[in-house]
Amino acid sequence: MPLHVPPAPAPALRSVLTALSSPTAVREARTPSLLGAQGPVTPELPLPVHVLDGVSAEGVTVTRLTGWRFLIRSGDRAVAAAETTPTPDGWAFSRFFEGPYIASTERALRQAEALPQPYQPRLLSVPGLYMLTLWLYGDPAADPAEGYPAGTDLLVPLAPAPPGIAAHRPHRVAELLPLLTHRVTPTRLLHSSA
Repeated sequence: MPLHVPPAPAPALRSVLTALSSPTAVREARTPSLLGAQGPVTPELPLPVHVLDGVSAEGVTVTRLTGWRFLIRSGDRAVAAAETTPTPDGWAFSRFFEGPYIASTERALRQAEALPQPYQPRLLSVPGLYMLTLWLYGDPAADPAEGYPAGTDLLVPLAPAPPGIAAHRPHRVAELLPLLTHRVTPTRLLHSSA
């Protein structure tokens, strides 16, 4: 298997497990799939979530780690996701949610497993386009909180993707990033010279 899923920080996983064991947290989440899940539910496939904050004049992207996302599995499929966020005291549970990105993430991960090169899977959000991608980072042993999209890394847009960008089609960062930066208005994506 070419994907090297990094372990989530232990406090992030603990916060999700605590939320899953709390009837109040699950009920307040209002995710029908999670509420209706039969049998045990387990958090799996922790993925670091990075946000694309900007692109420098040299084309180097500026990203930051904003959380960890866990797919919540019931039986043979993911029924929801849970997110954690960093706080001054460590990692804290943020929310449960469901929607099209759950199945799309699973599909993109299955596609990535068939690739010959090893990657570290991450999620990369492009807020200016309301876009989420599976970011296949070329250094599988890297610290999941560090790094930026290198030109040879792959980005797999998740469905629903913005108009004109095909979901589930892997793109090299060097090919897709210029398209994204032209589509995002300067007020939504910061350009810096540093």
